[in-house]
Amino acid sequence: MNLNPQALEKITHLTLEHYNQCAEEFWEGTRDHDVGQNIRALLQYIEGMPPFTILDFGCGPGRDLKVFAELGHIAVGLEGAAHFAAMARAHSGCDVWQQDFLKLDLPDNHFDGVFANAALFHVPSQELPRVLLELYASLKPGGVLFSSNPRGHNEEGWHRGCYSAYHDLGTWRRYVSAAGFVELTHYYRPAGLPREQQPWLASVWRRLAS
Repeated sequence: MNLNPQALEKITHLTLEHYNQCAEEFWEGTRDHDVGQNIRALLQYIEGMPPFTILDFGCGPGRDLKVFAELGHIAVGLEGAAHFAAMARAHSGCDVWQQDFLKLDLPDNHFDGVFANAALFHVPSQELPRVLLELYASLKPGGVLFSSNPRGHNEEGWHRGCYSAYHDLGTWRRYVSAAGFVELTHYYRPAGLPREQQPWLASVWRRLAS
């Protein structure tokens, strides 16, 4: 697949427009989801003493952003959909940067952790290596990336109004490892169910300390 700049602009525009239009419905449907397992998975691998500086990448309406702040961390949200970004600021009281995932402007060596919960699967595979390198650069040496994505058999395209890529574990490992990260752990969600009932692949990665 070779997506030209016009195709990438269309992917960004239509995906963000989908979320802007369904923002309130999305919030009502997800505000009570328990992703404590994912938050703990990120925090347990961050070295040093808290508070940590955390980037909630694709923070949506700010559910998890608020949790990080309430735990005492310095939490910053990043969100492409304008409606979500406004909701996240109001809900969490945190800074929220409105940025297109494909046009990131991140500080180097800044974050102790990046929390990408249900976000990176919207990045076209063609652009994923570059985006992962940008996230790598935004982490302090030794910093930690958490990601959780709906898994599949490497299908990619439009699904329910959004552009999505559904990677299997092997493919996801190749992408993230190629960006320089070292895998710390991975698991499937929801916990305690048979694998065929666990649609989410979660993984934790470290930027090397040197």
